[in-house]
Amino acid sequence: MTINIKDLKNKIIYRANYRGTKEMDKLLGSFVKIYIDQLIEDDLPLLCDLLDYDDENLYKFNQGLHLTIEIKSNKVTELFKNYKYVSV
Repeated sequence: MTINIKDLKNKIIYRANYRGTKEMDKLLGSFVKIYIDQLIEDDLPLLCDLLDYDDENLYKFNQGLHLTIEIKSNKVTELFKNYKYVSV
């Protein structure tokens, strides 16, 4: 089964904006909004994998704090680790 790239991007955007906590909705939602169209098609599964991690560990990963799990290093996780959310 193949999935349309536009449909996959819409699914990713939805998952990033409806996490369960307002803080992660804003952090991941803004991250995805900025980077989703800059990533190549092969990076989209990596972005989906990032969204599979729980909110607490994603937040700690982004903030450089100690994690209870290991998040594999790749292009997308490095972008997220270095991403700084700025409220407008």
